[in-house]
Amino acid sequence: MKKLLLGSVLAAASFTSTATIVEMNTSQGVIEINLFDQQTPKTVENFLSYVQDDSYNETVIHRSVSNFVIQGGGFTFSDSLDAITTKPTVTNEPVFSNVKGTIAMAKLSGDANSATSQWFFNITDNSAALDTQNGGFTVFGQITAASQSTLDKIAALVHCGETPVVDITAEQCSSNDVTISSANLVTIQSVTVMDDDPNSSAGLTVTANTLIDADTSTDSGSSSGGGLIWLLGAFLLALPRLKRAK
Repeated sequence: MKKLLLGSVLAAASFTSTATIVEMNTSQGVIEINLFDQQTPKTVENFLSYVQDDSYNETVIHRSVSNFVIQGGGFTFSDSLDAITTKPTVTNEPVFSNVKGTIAMAKLSGDANSATSQWFFNITDNSAALDTQNGGFTVFGQITAASQSTLDKIAALVHCGETPVVDITAEQCSSNDVTISSANLVTIQSVTVMDDDPNSSAGLTVTANTLIDADTSTDSGSSSGGGLIWLLGAFLLALPRLKRAK
């Protein structure tokens, strides 16, 4: 009976959630995120562990794809590009749908339980692909309406490859003589817990992932969505001709 009741709840198009609230201060504006503590507890605990030890401070947005995602949580940039130290992988929790305005964990293609530090914002409704690919991508939070303008601002920047840049033109991106500094990248200056009460947003309405159980495909996620996590080498390829400023 309990199992049947749970299935009925998850089959609903949307339902209320509870959330810790975090504020992500970026060089392009503030993003406020409601985290789904009770429905995706392992993922939220993992994300907050990086927040609590300041691992996300001074990291950069290394990937932005038009009408798809904005991705970060993996790299810092000072005199060189460096991957942050990651912790053990977290178990996949594909409870919610990858609709516009949600934040989800990035992971390795073909491994549903490979997420560590990297995450991405869905800047459009990606549910048709990402709710089922690679075991489904775990949505663990939702931005506030006021935060959408910051994501729109990042998405509208010039991109060198898939990396959004500031004060660099598209023509300069293809030049061998352009230098780059941290000021040219979208930087996450800090991520702060604003309200640690898991019931702080009891009226928040979110969309359930109703596709994951219905998916019968054997595709492990070889498309662009399935390989959302970028390793350091791939990040370097995103800025193929930019010289680091000394």
